[in-house]
Amino acid sequence: MAADGPHDEASAEERLARFDTSVPHPARVYDALLGGKDNFAADRATADDLLRAFPAIAEATRSNRRFLKRAVTYLAEEAGIRQFLDIGTGLPSANNTHEVAQRHAPESRVLYVDNDPLVLVHAQALLTSAEPGRTGYVEADLREPRKVLSHAADLLDLSQPVAVMMIAVLHLTTDDDHPHQIVKTYMDATVPGSYLAMTHLADDLNPEMLEAARIFVEQSDTQGKLRGHAEFARFFDGLELIEPGVVPANEWRPHSEFEANALVPSWSGIARKPFPAGQPA
Repeated sequence: MAADGPHDEASAEERLARFDTSVPHPARVYDALLGGKDNFAADRATADDLLRAFPAIAEATRSNRRFLKRAVTYLAEEAGIRQFLDIGTGLPSANNTHEVAQRHAPESRVLYVDNDPLVLVHAQALLTSAEPGRTGYVEADLREPRKVLSHAADLLDLSQPVAVMMIAVLHLTTDDDHPHQIVKTYMDATVPGSYLAMTHLADDLNPEMLEAARIFVEQSDTQGKLRGHAEFARFFDGLELIEPGVVPANEWRPHSEFEANALVPSWSGIARKPFPAGQPA
């Protein structure tokens, strides 16, 4: 297996001791909604409350994962991307980024980034790949782009195109975090021909999602903000949107009528960093 170890020397026990299992965490609540086992009672209790407020949220969560699969398939198969920076990885599930990418291009390299120590423990065991592909993991917060990018250079060749993946993570930022500047910092570090792929919970697609978000913020120590179409579209300023542009996640090139009809209260989009005028693509 080809895998670069996470940039953390602490033992698994030391890392797991860093968090309070009595407080719900986004990655573990997400795992509970997906029917996973890597969560605790507080995460499951919050997931149950979210389901009562928004009964379709579990299916919406699965649909978001299906978008991830479609996005990585497009990037690896059609766009020819061989390097992926997956920020806000979450707990390993079916069709992780490296699995989908290396299915189409075995040489693909993937660096996963997350700030949950439990994700780090599972990443060591599960986010591995066969040669010639490589995977790595760094424990960091998306709000630390300089730190993330410095570690990214250990695995990825930033002189070549990279797909920056921010799937269902930026709604965990507030305006005080300056999320648009964060995204710009990541994309400024990439070369033309790189891509940005994103989904983001919306405040203008489903009113039940607003109540679910209120419950999550109330029960956890996580702050964030749902954003509407215009605010989400701003993340792609200066980039070339790939058709069909900024759309609900279920409408981004669905592979079936089932996927197209799924309820996903999230905006989505994929865009390419343009080449300077006169420079061939």
